[in-house]
Amino acid sequence: MADKTPKESGARFATRIEPMKEDISQGQMYFMRHVELDQWKKKTQKLRTRNVVTGIAIGALVMGIYAYTFYSVSQERVMDEMDEEAKRTRLQGPKTGVN
Repeated sequence: MADKTPKESGARFATRIEPMKEDISQGQMYFMRHVELDQWKKKTQKLRTRNVVTGIAIGALVMGIYAYTFYSVSQERVMDEMDEEAKRTRLQGPKTGVN
């Protein structure tokens, strides 16, 4: 069925019309513009939805990286504090030749 041309299947298909070359009435031009506008509205609504979803996903990723950066920096401070405490303990310990 997909291999048949429009002439073989008997179905009518829309043909492309060049408004500047063909004699078209004002009513037909208005209808064409109206249909094109409706098609653009449908397409832009789909694109807007995709853009919003993509924006939310990118924003969530950025916020996740931002939060993880804060978390790792706070962990580094804990490790620095532990190193300082170990250093103080070593200095306060017995003064033998063995470390």
